[in-house]
Amino acid sequence: MSGPRLLRGLLLKLLYPLLMLLGGVSKHWKERLQAFVIRANNRLVLAEAPRVRRLLLLLPHCLQIQDCNIRITRNIYNCARCGRCEIRDLIEIAQEHNLKLFVATGGNLARRIVAETRPQAIVAVACENDLSSGIADTFPLPVLGIPNIRPFGPCVDTRVDLKELKAAIQSLVAN
Repeated sequence: MSGPRLLRGLLLKLLYPLLMLLGGVSKHWKERLQAFVIRANNRLVLAEAPRVRRLLLLLPHCLQIQDCNIRITRNIYNCARCGRCEIRDLIEIAQEHNLKLFVATGGNLARRIVAETRPQAIVAVACENDLSSGIADTFPLPVLGIPNIRPFGPCVDTRVDLKELKAAIQSLVAN
């Protein structure tokens, strides 16, 4: 096992559970500790420098605007691509890089998608809670986590930094 991968394993399997115990004192502290774990994991994944052909882009359902009449959780390509949310942009990015693209409504569905698609690596967007637990659950699979932007609070009309997402994809996709 390489140095960064070993450190990632220690972070996710030993340190992360301890930090979540400590973070249980305060929701604010827990989210900050989860963000720390995500950043540390991302740095270690990038240090491993995996280059993969089967990359999964995994998104939360809350990126879709809540008043949209089309449900994309079963098939993101049902999206009308009206531009009211970033789903259209995310579909274009996935198509440009020939990625598998799925929307998950929670951790159980996300785990099932990972098991069924068998990616070599994942770029995931979600809140800190879902990202940190998902990253830990899928170790040793390399996962780059991108916390979503929540201008209206959790789970409602969230956004993602598209530049950060594209950079994450570029860092993992084999040429």
